[in-house]
Amino acid sequence: MADQPKFNPGVSLAGAVDLEALAHQVKAEPGQAGGAPAAGGYVIDTTENTFQAMVQTSATFPILLFLWVPTDDRLFPMARALADAVNALKGQVQMSRIDIASYPSIAQALQVQGAPALFALIAGRPMPLLQGVATDDELAQIKDQVLPKIVAMAQQSGVTGTAPYSGDPSADGADGAAAGDGSAAGAGSNVVPPEHQEAYQLAQAGDYAGAAAAYAQVLESDPGDVVAARERAKALLLARSANADVREVRAAAAASPDDVEAQLAVADVDMIGGQIQDAFDRLLDFVASGHKADIEPVRKRLLEYFAIPDAADARLRAARRRLATLMY
Repeated sequence: MADQPKFNPGVSLAGAVDLEALAHQVKAEPGQAGGAPAAGGYVIDTTENTFQAMVQTSATFPILLFLWVPTDDRLFPMARALADAVNALKGQVQMSRIDIASYPSIAQALQVQGAPALFALIAGRPMPLLQGVATDDELAQIKDQVLPKIVAMAQQSGVTGTAPYSGDPSADGADGAAAGDGSAAGAGSNVVPPEHQEAYQLAQAGDYAGAAAAYAQVLESDPGDVVAARERAKALLLARSANADVREVRAAAAASPDDVEAQLAVADVDMIGGQIQDAFDRLLDFVASGHKADIEPVRKRLLEYFAIPDAADARLRAARRRLATLMY
């Protein structure tokens, strides 16, 4: 975030939350009846632990930052309207929701004094869009004019990736990601199975290596748990590369086209950015271009990746067939 206030975890922001919000406080959890709209679709929730990873992904696709307080019912209609507008773009933009009551240091970093506030984030650079509750006219303008302009600006900057889709939110009618914690590691739904609780909480805290180990224990008890397999693969991915500098990784891969580790690293970046086809093709093309000696590390990495998309994804089936062909 060059030329922007440095993110400084732990800074308190006295007065960041409107005191009037106390009169509008809702006790229900997001997604529950009467509660805030749930994350899902192309909408994620970001914490202090996942903030930097989220900023990194803005080098792959643009992000709409919504700073709010998810217990303040005055903000629910705005949150729903923004989520609907973002989800309608099918991954051209991701919406990242940040609870500034719980994470005031993020508000401090962005020089925000209260909720709600709206920013565009492209290649790590935040651009303020709105402070305060949006009117219906302003929401229409954001949907019809501002979001398309953000997409166009991102494309002009070479930010052309597609945000990952994380499934439907709970049945409160709101369209809402990767895993509801600003990362690709989470439960993948709004109901966490009891046996997944430890792993899920570790992922929420940003301990992706710990989450991967905990999901591995779940799989030891139930090898057929496809959700645990998927979330373990996501956690392993983020443990390796969540904080990678996207530009440095891509430059290293371009400079060392025969280095399997460099190609694996850039494939990780593609997966985190939702560019699944690019990640598959990069590794498969690498092996096909005369690097059969590196088939084993590529195979292992691809098997991790294969656990992440839906089993019916056509990209997955094609990549499996091609890998099998390359192996024999």
